[in-house]
Amino acid sequence: MEKPRDKQDVMKLVKEKDVRFVRFWFCDIHGQLKSFAIHVDELESAFDEGMGFDGSSIKGFARIDESDMVAVPDPKTFVILPWRPKEKSVARMFCDIYEPDGSPYKGDPRYALKRALEKMKSMGFTNFYVGPELEYFYFKSDKEPEILDHGGYFDYPVDAAEDLRRETILALEEMGIGVEYSHHEVAPSQHEIDLRYTDALEMADTVMTYRVTVKEIAKKYGVYATFMPKPIFGVNGSGMHTHQSLFIGDKNAFFDAQDKYHLSEVAKFYISGLLTHIKEITLVLNQLVNSYKRLVPGYEAPVYICWARRNRSALIRVPMYKPGKEKATRIELRSPDPACNPYLAFAAMLIAGLKGIEGQYKLPEPLELDVYHLPPEERKNLGIEELPGSLIEAIEIAEKSEILKEAIGEHIFGELIQSKKLEWDDYRIRVQPYEIERYLSVV
Repeated sequence: MEKPRDKQDVMKLVKEKDVRFVRFWFCDIHGQLKSFAIHVDELESAFDEGMGFDGSSIKGFARIDESDMVAVPDPKTFVILPWRPKEKSVARMFCDIYEPDGSPYKGDPRYALKRALEKMKSMGFTNFYVGPELEYFYFKSDKEPEILDHGGYFDYPVDAAEDLRRETILALEEMGIGVEYSHHEVAPSQHEIDLRYTDALEMADTVMTYRVTVKEIAKKYGVYATFMPKPIFGVNGSGMHTHQSLFIGDKNAFFDAQDKYHLSEVAKFYISGLLTHIKEITLVLNQLVNSYKRLVPGYEAPVYICWARRNRSALIRVPMYKPGKEKATRIELRSPDPACNPYLAFAAMLIAGLKGIEGQYKLPEPLELDVYHLPPEERKNLGIEELPGSLIEAIEIAEKSEILKEAIGEHIFGELIQSKKLEWDDYRIRVQPYEIERYLSVV
């Protein structure tokens, strides 16, 4: 289906494809998808006036005394949902959220990313391209992490989810979402479908769609898909390695043919900005208590703040698949996980990188060593720091960060800090099975 450009295109497609209902999608500050459906007869007025809803019921949105919000659909995001009936079909559009007076709502994560992209454009760049690799697990149900197979990285034919991934990719393609490849990941029953890079705002919408699509196709097969970062003890968790680059028109601002690493000064400043501010933005890249069960040494998750080219133990990697090719030159941040809010995560990465460009932060030489196995004293001598080790540590660092506040906006910043403190308090007062097993019979 050809992508629509405006209201007229959507209204025409609705008639041609016999669409009866349109779901309006947006998300709360945690990246949890929110949705309500309208009948197609209401669509034209929804484009003109938006659809009102109670913002006080959405996490991190408005207080009850200022709760009226308006959802305005973005016609460029119109697609028909392939897992719904083909006759009298159902479509979806992402929405921007507005105040009743017509001003953008500052608690809307999509608006936060748009603001970050405006800053990028004010600095002379035209595009922030993002290509995330979202890992996830298939389990037999949502009650416990019971695996489907014992496969490992690229394993075949013990891969039990080949048909699941294939049908998921076909559904994504039907919605106009580009996929590069898919495969079984390192852990048992763990999988990955890699998305073809595109503009950050489109990609944030795509990540939200991807997560829903993976879950819907899994449900069709009677299994459960989860993007929980660390659902199984003792095996690798799920990451969202995020490839990124800045362009000016069709020119890659990260590329320099004369540099020994093929990296421009802009790219080096950007990398340094990410390394410098990564602790401050970790709360939005890794937002759950469970996220920090993944960020431990020994399971391929990056915890040490350094950069390299081919070295996957580094936090930031410069992929060497096509060295010297301009369009392929990008950097890969390896710490985010797939449970993040993609709008806030992309905004935070971008602003951190732009700060490096603005301040012309000096980048150290790459560290082509296995950082996991360096003795602590050697890491200290090399000046290698670590990511926050727990949610509360990430909260305490984020709370003091002007960079994060700029990236996601003051309203979301305050609401996020407050909600994450509540999550931590809820977690720390609970008695965990580990404690019963470890202490009950001996203390």
